[in-house]
Amino acid sequence: MKFLIAKYAITALIIVIVSEVAKRLDRLGALLASLPIVTIMVMIWLYLEGQGDTKIANHAFYTFWYVLPTLPMFLAMPVLLNKGFTFWWSLLICVGITVICFVITALAAKQFEVTLIPNI
Repeated sequence: MKFLIAKYAITALIIVIVSEVAKRLDRLGALLASLPIVTIMVMIWLYLEGQGDTKIANHAFYTFWYVLPTLPMFLAMPVLLNKGFTFWWSLLICVGITVICFVITALAAKQFEVTLIPNI
């Protein structure tokens, strides 16, 4: 139980630090947010919990494929905001773009025998 509480505390602390840096320094905040901090932390937690190399390798492998469809969102968000869309509309459109890109990525990945969505 103590380990679980420590995981929550460390993870939350890192997110708070990144968001506080982003409020003050746009570029540094973006750099920190773009780093695979969460993925690295998850791999560390999996390792410390004795999940084994296969589980960690699978996590890294699937993370690669799941990151790809999120990338267009980071281009669309500033365009939409600069065109006068409100934050919430921009976010909603970006979520839609990400879902569409995810389905396209899943279909493309299937060509490489990588199943991201079962039964597709």
